[in-house]
Amino acid sequence: MNEEDQSKDRFFERVGEVAEEMIAAHGKEFAMGTLILAARFIVEGKPLAGRRPESKPS
Repeated sequence: MNEEDQSKDRFFERVGEVAEEMIAAHGKEFAMGTLILAARFIVEGKPLAGRRPESKPS
């Protein structure tokens, strides 16, 4: 396997671990929805990570 394939395998492993954690914590539907939403964000060019909007004080 070349370096690129090894790198891709490591990323796939990490995604799998995160997916398993999400399933354990919140179920399959949450994990699938999150991964689908992430794919949609990639297609639309939206950021995948970053700051959450701060709530306004009451």
